[in-house]
Amino acid sequence: MSAVPVPVDVGPETFADPPQGFMWLVRDSWTEATRHLKALPRNPELLVFAVLQPIMFVVLFVYVFGGSISVPGYSNYKQFVIPGIFVQTVLFGSIYTGLGIAEDLSKGFIDRLRSLPMYSSAYLLGRTMSDVVRNAISFAVMIGVAFIIGFRFEGSLVGALGATLLLFLFAYAFSWIQAYTGLVAGSAEAVNSIAFLWMFLATFISSAFVSPENMPGWLQPIAEHNPVTKVTDASRALYNGRDPGSDVWVSLAWAIGITVVFATLAIRRYRRTTSH
Repeated sequence: MSAVPVPVDVGPETFADPPQGFMWLVRDSWTEATRHLKALPRNPELLVFAVLQPIMFVVLFVYVFGGSISVPGYSNYKQFVIPGIFVQTVLFGSIYTGLGIAEDLSKGFIDRLRSLPMYSSAYLLGRTMSDVVRNAISFAVMIGVAFIIGFRFEGSLVGALGATLLLFLFAYAFSWIQAYTGLVAGSAEAVNSIAFLWMFLATFISSAFVSPENMPGWLQPIAEHNPVTKVTDASRALYNGRDPGSDVWVSLAWAIGITVVFATLAIRRYRRTTSH
């Protein structure tokens, strides 16, 4: 009597569930962030543009428009406008988050992440973290240029550090708006068109370059309640050694609120995008 053959399982290999837990999230997010940071030296034109753009705005507004604009209460237009340019630079720098995500999506890279045992939200967290570092590089260059042309911290060092931290919190919040835009738009061209429109309006209908009091009456309430105005007024006051009043807390509330809302929307969109 012959032995009964033992059945052999030749079915597809099963994989363990993706890791969960806060430490896994931090590790996977940092791995993803370092991937983007290592790619920076291989894209020097991107880094050069990120550095040249703030220099261009500083020179343009200080030397082209500065002689035509007077701001009561400030020793010169530099002290007024350069904090606004700081805000504009970190805001415009957030667009790289959306562009990068849209490019990864169109190239199928995000689909390949589905085969990896990684935390589902780590891709977006890593992407936004790496863009904060790139914003920091641009900001450091811009600070140097601002000091060369005569800008000074007229307040305390603690106040200047607080203003800078506030700017980066705000930039990180807007990176999540760009992350959601990149997932929804699906292409770098679409992201560029959508993001530039609302960033242009948010920046110029604010106190970044002129006081809202000089705007038409119907436009003043829009500019005054613009979150870009709040963070500009708060950072401008801290850099110039003035009392920011409630602007710091209002700016923090905007930054936290934007981060929570758009991080939730982006993560949900990302999971839907990678689930089919």
